[in-house]
Amino acid sequence: MTLPMSDPTAWATAMNNLGMAPLGIAGQPILPDFDPALGMMTGIPPITPMMPGLGIVPPPIPPDMPVVKEIIHCKSCTLFPPNPNLPPPATRERPPGCKTVFVGGLPENGTEQIIVEVFEQCGEIIAIRKSKKNFCHIRFAEEYMVDKALYLSGYRIRLGSSTDKKDTGRLHVDFAQARDDLYEWECKQRMLAREERHRRRMEEERLRPPSPPPVVHYSDHECSIVAEKLKDDSKFSEAVQTLLTWIERGEVNRRSANNFYSMIQSANSHVRRLVNEKAAHEKDMEEAKEKFKQALSGILIQFEQIVAVYHSASKQKAWDHFTKAQRKNISVWCKQAEEIRNIHNDELMGIRREEEMEMSDEEIEETTETKETEESVSQAETLKEENDSLRWQLDAYRNEVELLKQEQGKAPREDDPNKEEQLKLLQQALQGMQQEDCATRLCTSSQDSEYPLEKTLNSSPIKSEREALLVGIISTFLHVHPFGASIEYICSYLHRLDSKICTSDVECLMSRLQHTFRQEMTGIGASLEKRWKFCGFEGLKLA
Repeated sequence: MTLPMSDPTAWATAMNNLGMAPLGIAGQPILPDFDPALGMMTGIPPITPMMPGLGIVPPPIPPDMPVVKEIIHCKSCTLFPPNPNLPPPATRERPPGCKTVFVGGLPENGTEQIIVEVFEQCGEIIAIRKSKKNFCHIRFAEEYMVDKALYLSGYRIRLGSSTDKKDTGRLHVDFAQARDDLYEWECKQRMLAREERHRRRMEEERLRPPSPPPVVHYSDHECSIVAEKLKDDSKFSEAVQTLLTWIERGEVNRRSANNFYSMIQSANSHVRRLVNEKAAHEKDMEEAKEKFKQALSGILIQFEQIVAVYHSASKQKAWDHFTKAQRKNISVWCKQAEEIRNIHNDELMGIRREEEMEMSDEEIEETTETKETEESVSQAETLKEENDSLRWQLDAYRNEVELLKQEQGKAPREDDPNKEEQLKLLQQALQGMQQEDCATRLCTSSQDSEYPLEKTLNSSPIKSEREALLVGIISTFLHVHPFGASIEYICSYLHRLDSKICTSDVECLMSRLQHTFRQEMTGIGASLEKRWKFCGFEGLKLA
């Protein structure tokens, strides 16, 4: 069953198949033509995995490489390899956890001892169930031993040196389905699943955030401790959580109401501290913004200086003295510096624009207040002027009446009664006219004084300074685009200045100003598009 050490050819064959240089017992090389790069020698057949005395697992064989099988000698029998030109024997699908093989084609005179002698080279045999019809089932200890047993499929077996038909046979080894194998496989799978669940549970517990500590129950002693913690800024959050839990549990009653009120009062005392902290953080943020703006402006100044150096070097006075490669490098550096400078400049302008927007919002609020006061002063002045004009009209009517009376006194007395009646009627009519005129003027002036803003807003199409600003920007934009622009294009330009501008508000504002903006349809068929154009100069001519 073992290889004799005295046979140099067999020993060289074994070491050649293992990829080692064949050496003798004394250490000298047996064969001088061994090629260590190839790891084997020509002319020597490779060792078979089932060679007696070498119980090794066969390595995986590539599908395109032919398997060379050798004769296997045992004590009681000899195994002859099948014809290499024949196709490999067919096998069934491997059951899960298969450790049992079916062996058919045994000799009629084969015994269980011979079966053990042949298949014990594949591994430890647990049980053999032999039938009277020249086949048996062999159960191994491990699954990989089944693969070694399948290697013997197709071998012709001969007992001793006999040529009797009863002492020969062709082995057929295949997978067998056994309940014991399936049961052990299922148990193993369940064990692996349990281990996986346990591993996941441990991983989840490791990644789970720690649970908060339990909140103590309310008592007078704990209440005094929490009240002291509420006064401490470092322990305030922990104490507030305890106070909140007690209130939600319903610990507040008539006896403990005063204690809870004092704790709530202590919590309220931290409001001013938090507001001051927020103001301090805002101040720090403003200072950081100012520092960043100053640093950015300094960087921009340096960039401007670098770009000025490039431009001065590009002038013909100095440019002619540089080589072609140097000119190319200077032009590339100049472009890069200009791009970086423009990016930083846009960033600085964006910061300044944001500050101006914030300042403009504050100024708008101040201007609205000043406008209201100015409008009230102007309305009072107009009312005074109207009152003065009414007084002057009344004085004029009185003078006319006195003149009429004097003319009546000079006229003959025959017509006195009729003329006096006419004069009275005229005086009454004048007085009624004066009273109606004064009443209407006072009503209108009072309405104007009560609702001055509504009147001014309703009279003009532009309702605020913001809309006037928008009209100016849109007019400038459309003046640059004489063929007009769509409302989406206009709003995309306005969004770069203020992202809060709404498209519908802009369109409504432009539609109100018919003498300034005009909407026209351009295009044919599917390319029809509504475009707005600036017509302010035409409106001035019409006006």
